Amino acid sequence: MRALRRVGGWITGDRGRRALGWTAGTGLALSAACSLFVVPADAEQGVVQRLMYVHVPTAWVAYLAFTVVFAASVAYLRTRRTRWDRLAEASAEVGVVFTGLTIVLGALWGRPTWGVWWTWDPRLTTTAILFLIYLGYLAVRRLPENATRAYRWAAVVGILGFLDVPLVHLSVLWWRGLHQPPSVLRVQGPTIAPSMLLTLILAVAAFTAAYLWLLLTRMRLRRAEERAMSVLLRDPVARVTSPQSTEDGVRR
Repeated sequence: MRALRRVGGWITGDRGRRALGWTAGTGLALSAACSLFVVPADAEQGVVQRLMYVHVPTAWVAYLAFTVVFAASVAYLRTRRTRWDRLAEASAEVGVVFTGLTIVLGALWGRPTWGVWWTWDPRLTTTAILFLIYLGYLAVRRLPENATRAYRWAAVVGILGFLDVPLVHLSVLWWRGLHQPPSVLRVQGPTIAPSMLLTLILAVAAFTAAYLWLLLTRMRLRRAEERAMSVLLRDPVARVTSPQSTEDGVRR
């Protein structure tokens, strides 16, 4: 346990965050080179299939980000510690960005293969709902004037909204639509060529590192915002002019 804390402390520190950023950048460059110049294009879909090396990792990061929101929201409601809310908010923001990218990349892939930019396919529809749920999560955080109440409302939305994540993944198995069923996470094993699978795994690892770097950077920014607000609220003049309430009763 102590070793894990040391590793966690190093990763969240300046040196660890820089190392994570370099790892993510290098991984993204390698995965781009492999997907464009090393692995062959798909025999049926042609060059457009190379979007898989971006589309699938962005969808994976969205799943991961909202799983973290769920876990951090449960932890916040149990402990009332602000660091869990900080983690949930940062992960939700990154998750929304990657879900939006997933939808856009899916449209770019769908137009030449399906003949349409968008269709109310079960996978696409549940993904759009997921995007809207977490946009709502971010909006809910701005509604109450009391910060503690905003954290609590957001945690509830973060937990309930997570119910859509398995629905998105299983939608291609439960309902018939245009979207193809899973080709990697299958009980019978992957259906794609080994070189494509290795490149896809590299891309997923690189995007995961990028997610962690963005998450840590956003959390650091949130802490800076909280310190600035704390200093502002201690100033008698600023206290009169500031519309924000304090975080009374919130343990850090």
